[in-house]
Amino acid sequence: MLHNSPILRWLLLLSVVCAPAFSETYNLRRVEGIKEELAFRVLELALSKSAPDTKYHFDTENKNEAQLITEIENNKVDIMWSGAAKEKDDAMLGIRIPILKGLLGHRIFIIRKDSVSDFAKINTLEDLKKYQAGQGKFWGDTAVLKNAGLPMVTATKFINLFPMLEGGRYDYFPRGVHEPWIEVEEQKDLGLVVDSHVMLVYPYAMYFYVKKGNQKLHDLIYRGFEMAIEDGSYDELFFNHPMIRDVLEKAKLNDRVVFHIDNPFMHPDTPLDRKEFWLDVSEL
Repeated sequence: MLHNSPILRWLLLLSVVCAPAFSETYNLRRVEGIKEELAFRVLELALSKSAPDTKYHFDTENKNEAQLITEIENNKVDIMWSGAAKEKDDAMLGIRIPILKGLLGHRIFIIRKDSVSDFAKINTLEDLKKYQAGQGKFWGDTAVLKNAGLPMVTATKFINLFPMLEGGRYDYFPRGVHEPWIEVEEQKDLGLVVDSHVMLVYPYAMYFYVKKGNQKLHDLIYRGFEMAIEDGSYDELFFNHPMIRDVLEKAKLNDRVVFHIDNPFMHPDTPLDRKEFWLDVSEL
């Protein structure tokens, strides 16, 4: 009979092989600036490994993290990236591979030009506690600094923290080592500089997040990320990105006074045992 014929079976197989690949389009936050661009490139790389026909639609408005979490929950945004925090872990499903090798847990400071000599005299954590940090109200690392007893001022809007620092509302703005030079340049009219003396270090990660229950998308990102790490394409992207190259040259991480503080808010599933996920400054 025809339906049992080798020819028909071959034709059916050919129709499957030649069928157009299904293309999924994911809604993302607005990507603005080199930091957001790098996070997106990591996502794009990961999904190119596990779902190569993926497409993206970007929001046209900037949203803060609280708004993005709500949009994830309401299916208006499919994927966001953000520093890890309990409220995010409770509200969403995290892909537990640090997007930036844990660089967010290596903090150097934006300060006022007239504070350079004061910060050059800081040699202990108690010295640092004489000054106030500036932080985003909803940022995951805000709780980490509070837990270490570091005084701080918070703001809801990230952009407001720069004029607040210039105006003396607080004394230093801790930033991931990949962040401050770009931000100082973007705010060059405010008379801010990057401190060259101190670094705070604690375990901390930026993750991709998706809606609770969206295990399929979680697994696509995780599997693709693992593939990119294994085949070396993630390290190639990361270490050759102009922002990372520039920062590692400027930061001089081994020449700084380093204060290690605890992070008791890390999720139990944080992959601290996966050394290939994290940056080892001593090997730079």
